[in-house]
Amino acid sequence: MNSCNLKTRKINRYLVIFLWSLLSALYTNAQTNLLDISGTVKDEQGSPLAGVSINAKLSGRGATTTENGIFTLKADIRDTLTFIFIGYDSQKVPVNNRQTIHVQLSPNNEQLSEVVVIGYGQQRKGDLTSSVATVTAENFVKAPVQDAGQLLQGKVAGLSIGTPSGNPTANSQILLRGNTTLFGANSDPLVIIDGIPGTLKTVAPEDIETIDVLKDGSAAAIYGVRGTNGVIIITTKRAKGMDVNVVDYAGSASTQTVLRKPKLLSADNYRRQIAAGLREVSWDHGDQTDWLKEISQTPLTHIHNLTFRGGSNKTNYLASANYRYLEGILKRSDNQTFTGRVDINHSMLDDKLRFNLSLLNQTNKFTQTQDGGTFNGYTYRQALIYNPTSPIYDDNGNWFEQPSNFNYENPLSRLYESDGLTRSVNSRMAATVSYNPIQDLKLNALFSYSRDNLTAGYAETKRHISTIRDSRNAYASLGDRLTIDRLVELTAEYSKTVGRHRGNILGGYGYQDNETSSNFIQNWDFPSDVFGYNNIGLGNAIKDGKGAIGSDKFATNLISFFGRITYSYADKYLLLASVRHEGASQLMGARSPWGTFVAVSGGWRISNETFMANQTLFDDLKLRAGYGVTGNPPAVNATSNPYLAQAQLGYGGYIYSNGRWVQSLGPTTNPNPYIRWEEKHESNFGLDFSMLKGRISGNVDYYIRDIKGLLYDYQVPSPPNLVTTTRANVGTMRNNGLEVNLNLVPIRRDDFEWNTSFLFSTNKNKLISLSNELYQTTNNYFTAGSTGEPIQTFTHIVYIGQQIGDFYGFKVIDIDESGKWIYEGADGSPIPYDDFNHSFEEKKVLGNGLPKYYAGWNNNFRYKNLDLSVTMRGAFDYQILNFQRMYLENPTLQNYNRLASSEEPVFGKSLLSAPLEYNSYYVENGDHWKIDNITLGYTFDNIKNKVIKGARIYAASLNTFIITGYQGIDPEVNRLGLDPGNDDRDKYPTTRTFTLGVNISF
Repeated sequence: MNSCNLKTRKINRYLVIFLWSLLSALYTNAQTNLLDISGTVKDEQGSPLAGVSINAKLSGRGATTTENGIFTLKADIRDTLTFIFIGYDSQKVPVNNRQTIHVQLSPNNEQLSEVVVIGYGQQRKGDLTSSVATVTAENFVKAPVQDAGQLLQGKVAGLSIGTPSGNPTANSQILLRGNTTLFGANSDPLVIIDGIPGTLKTVAPEDIETIDVLKDGSAAAIYGVRGTNGVIIITTKRAKGMDVNVVDYAGSASTQTVLRKPKLLSADNYRRQIAAGLREVSWDHGDQTDWLKEISQTPLTHIHNLTFRGGSNKTNYLASANYRYLEGILKRSDNQTFTGRVDINHSMLDDKLRFNLSLLNQTNKFTQTQDGGTFNGYTYRQALIYNPTSPIYDDNGNWFEQPSNFNYENPLSRLYESDGLTRSVNSRMAATVSYNPIQDLKLNALFSYSRDNLTAGYAETKRHISTIRDSRNAYASLGDRLTIDRLVELTAEYSKTVGRHRGNILGGYGYQDNETSSNFIQNWDFPSDVFGYNNIGLGNAIKDGKGAIGSDKFATNLISFFGRITYSYADKYLLLASVRHEGASQLMGARSPWGTFVAVSGGWRISNETFMANQTLFDDLKLRAGYGVTGNPPAVNATSNPYLAQAQLGYGGYIYSNGRWVQSLGPTTNPNPYIRWEEKHESNFGLDFSMLKGRISGNVDYYIRDIKGLLYDYQVPSPPNLVTTTRANVGTMRNNGLEVNLNLVPIRRDDFEWNTSFLFSTNKNKLISLSNELYQTTNNYFTAGSTGEPIQTFTHIVYIGQQIGDFYGFKVIDIDESGKWIYEGADGSPIPYDDFNHSFEEKKVLGNGLPKYYAGWNNNFRYKNLDLSVTMRGAFDYQILNFQRMYLENPTLQNYNRLASSEEPVFGKSLLSAPLEYNSYYVENGDHWKIDNITLGYTFDNIKNKVIKGARIYAASLNTFIITGYQGIDPEVNRLGLDPGNDDRDKYPTTRTFTLGVNISF
């Protein structure tokens, strides 16, 4: 028994040794069969593809191509490499004992392989798990635009971009997925230009290559406290590759007309009313003047952009010069901007170390006819209401004025007896250093310094109406503002592919500080008009203690730590998670000065599942879901009481002491150590799809965003509080909506192609609560907006538990035979004018100024070398308060000129005889559909010229045609803040633009 056991053990030992030796030999042989393989992956045009996944079948190893399309990995000599890239056909390549392999992939859907810029990096469009929209230069609005925001009009679902003013110095109004705060100044999205915060006017629109919009919380959370209102990432045209002596020129010339000119009574109409006894005989001044025509002009706008590119693969550059002269439809309104930009790239150490230097300098100037502004809207109001029988000049050659009525002023006098100029210089220097110490690891450092210096001067002569009205005897003011912004961002990014697993880890640190200082001086009672504002010390007002001198300084900083992880398994299961932890000086002294903003989103690519393997309908089908938290700062400028955690002192009233008045110093705010960020918590659910090799594609998103900790000013007892109001984080608000984007290619042939896209979005808003155990509102509502003088009442109401934007006023349902209103009472019964008490309790909700639905339809046609693009967009189910009708349709004002519609019977019954009033008769439906931008172009190719390499000419129109029942100039009115839908009577009229342009490459 023992002998048998010994023999068995001996045999087993030899067997183990033999098997171990065999396995070792096989393993050693397998290791010796591994090769170090390197190569490149390019697209069909020979450009490198970054992010291509390479999998080795036998060894199970994987790799990902770099930015230059380069890859390296170990694989068996008998292995087969599979190259996978979304939007391209996968390709299998046998190793066959080769150490160098170059691959060219063929596209099956280029849209999915497009690179989308996200926070601190890029992703393939097919890998996105958040709601991100990208618009490239070829799809921008083709016309002279006010800023970069207008390039996106009608291009992104859920992004409302309005241009309610035709003033050449105006900005686009942007609202992404509804209102997020009760303080309208905080509604602008964060704008990032080549990684650096800026504005929509920082760079010339002609210098922009792509714009990416981070719409939902999971996408914007990486920007933390600045991302609540969405993030717009602008990528400018950059130096890249090898371009030797390439010069591009783009130029255009445009003119404008008023979109829909208001129809006013002429001098003959005015006299006819005098003859009919409807106006005083004394108001006929014997002349005939079209005041609106007198202040208007036929403007000429011209834009020129020159771009130089050159260099090698190691060092290259791009330099651009852009000049924009925008002339307004109203005289003495203009805007001139020159922007120069240089972008230089250099790489060394086998492209492991890269440098980018970017320099930008922008100078801007525009005429002022208003102190502290641009064109004075009150001048436009006077052109509408001024007596058309009045002459321009009186018998002595002076401006004709009627000093007995100081609200009735010669608009040309206001226009030409004022003079001002604003100049600004915006300079930005930025440097980026990128280093790849090892494969898959990228270290990046960004440094930027921005300096914006603005100076403004304004003067009114002795002939200006202010001399008669205010006894100023000429007036002048000077002011300047200096803003300096510094930014440092350090990031480390590691990407790795192992088999079917692909991941990326990003970590970073950011520091930003901003310093703003300004000063101003106002003086009047000058001995002469000769110097204007250039010798402001000559005025006597300051000497007499009546002028004004002031200055201020404001500084903030923001410190951030952030990180993000992205992961993909087999291109089927996608994950993104990010966190940002940051603190800002605005919360200095608060118990929680730091905020933590997290996000997570995931995607499931259904089209890559095995049960979808044999289908041929879908190129891509992906479900997305995400959740993210972003913040909104408690203050954005020096006038917003930024340090609300602490009690603040300020100079306010005056006290009489020792025989003179002394300015007093006292408390201005109560301390609130619990002050914190407003936070937006947003959930987003989406579906992306592409069918028939990109012929049909699109996405659908549904979002729910809850804004928590809304800031509001609460009444508190004083004492014990220092002042009677405290700003605190108490309120909650919700926005939710649906967004649909559908892209179609109905026709794709060699000679003819048609691309079309449809956009649709909804938004529903609700102020859920505005009180807690500590802070209570005194009412279940608050009011907003103003009609201005002489009606002098609010226009909107916000009820807690209801939506923002409700108009609130008297509801009229009829008019009696004498021309007086008949109102709807609280119980719905009619009440005559003389029995109506016109109290707050009698007012009702008259509509809402925020559209419930938005839609767009974009079309691009190409026939051989001819191209045509048509952009259409509309907004529906909202109301507008027409200020012009409210003030200029009332016949009871003897002196004012009126709209021609003032002679039409109200409700078809009788002329109005009741005094000026804000009521439902002037609240109109704002539904509209615009055929907005039409561009027709022709491209010249195969040009046999040594100098000109290519050229394109085009003609375009903007605000081309509108379908609406609204009676004002334009239903696209203000939609920001708490009083959306007010069509202000002093608003610079919107315009229709016609453009001719040319692009030439040398």
